[in-house]
Amino acid sequence: MKLLAVFLVMFALAPDIPRTWEKTAVETMELPLANRQILVTHIDEAAYYRIPERVIYKSYPVYAPGREPAGYMEWLKTVEPQAAFDESDLSTQNQWIAAGEIVFNAPTSLHPVFFTAQDLRDPNFFSETSMPVAKDGTVPFARWVVRQKGVVELGSMSCATCHTRVLEDGTVVPGAQGNNPNDREGARLMRKSAEMLGREKVLAQVRSFARQFELPWQPDDINRLVSSMNLDQLIGAGEAIPPGVTARANTSILMPPQIPDLIGVHDRRFLDHTGLVRHRDIGDLMRYSSLAQDVFSADRYQSAENTNSSSPVARYSDPQLYALALYLYSLRPPPNPNHFDASAARGKVLFSKLKCATCHTPPLYTNNKLVAVDGFKPPVGDADVIPVRIGVDPRYTLQTHKGTGYYKVPSLKGVWYRGPFGHNGSAATLEDWFNPDRLNPGYVPTGFKGYDGKTRSIPGHLFGLQLSPSERRDLIAFLKTL
Repeated sequence: MKLLAVFLVMFALAPDIPRTWEKTAVETMELPLANRQILVTHIDEAAYYRIPERVIYKSYPVYAPGREPAGYMEWLKTVEPQAAFDESDLSTQNQWIAAGEIVFNAPTSLHPVFFTAQDLRDPNFFSETSMPVAKDGTVPFARWVVRQKGVVELGSMSCATCHTRVLEDGTVVPGAQGNNPNDREGARLMRKSAEMLGREKVLAQVRSFARQFELPWQPDDINRLVSSMNLDQLIGAGEAIPPGVTARANTSILMPPQIPDLIGVHDRRFLDHTGLVRHRDIGDLMRYSSLAQDVFSADRYQSAENTNSSSPVARYSDPQLYALALYLYSLRPPPNPNHFDASAARGKVLFSKLKCATCHTPPLYTNNKLVAVDGFKPPVGDADVIPVRIGVDPRYTLQTHKGTGYYKVPSLKGVWYRGPFGHNGSAATLEDWFNPDRLNPGYVPTGFKGYDGKTRSIPGHLFGLQLSPSERRDLIAFLKTL
């Protein structure tokens, strides 16, 4: 028995960790872009593994003003630097998952991106941005990092910065559609920077940064508007993006997507709203995580005029990505306070009657398929594409670097704690999504209204809009139980 136990421990010490940037897997992980003439070339395998591996230091909670324990910052200055991730210490599945949580929360930037250390110690910052605070007084979107004894640095841009939600009661839900008001914070930081450095300097910096998101092959590329917008307009574009939506990698403040819910990602066959990345195994999630956090900046687009690319300064190690993926697979939703009552029972009947399950198929409440948008003709016979058009705004999947010409069918599980809804978060609530008034040209979206505040109506997905008010309440009551 002892020999067997030793064997099992030794086996657990050596999990089969995929090679993240394996050439063949990288070449086949993505769908082609809607414009088939534009070919994406990622950083090659040898160059990828020459990028320095990220050292993850032990980090510590950030507290909101008035919630920090007495003497906390003084204590942090006495702490010795400590590496937080060492794969040689991991011998069980649970240990790997716990290590993945460390990776999930580990900052990748120690420079101000959305906020400064001074901001997080200023009560006005929280009132001006509506940044949520956990019930224990912590700010789960940032961490204090000690790399040198006596020096405490503010870290952010971890997975948790965008993929953490604080519920109304202060419950923290890791992996959920985040509600940190990233871009509003960034707009505030932009304004403060302009006061210190000068408007013209900050404007030039923003325009230079935004150039990476341009699509030279797109005649009506919205991202080129940045080059003609003034600083106040750019700040306004950031302020227009509500929590739950963010300008993430390969998008922009002019066309930001809804932040995806990572809870249940194990069962998703495609990643990103546009289904850009195939999710065939844990290696694909590792590749996607590395791409989204670091190496997207090295992408090259073969066209008449290539977009800018740059080499990342750091990357996750394969064991770090493996642990992170295991952690993401382990995430579960919070307890659902919505009970299956008589109204929800009637809604379940409506769900069946309306044939919602055709696309939102139980038990996952998605069929894991793709829907082509208007203006894009998919290849004939692709089994992953359903033969229906739903008429939603096609721009995100036709006019961004993530543009495949498709939107994936989202899961309806967990909609009770999510929001805003739609691929760009234009509807703040389910009630707004099922409000037929959203189709009217004069309708003002309750979520993301557009970078200039003038975008009107939420087109498409007509299913459920013909219900009576009582039927609509019943259907929503059912959906909130999922």
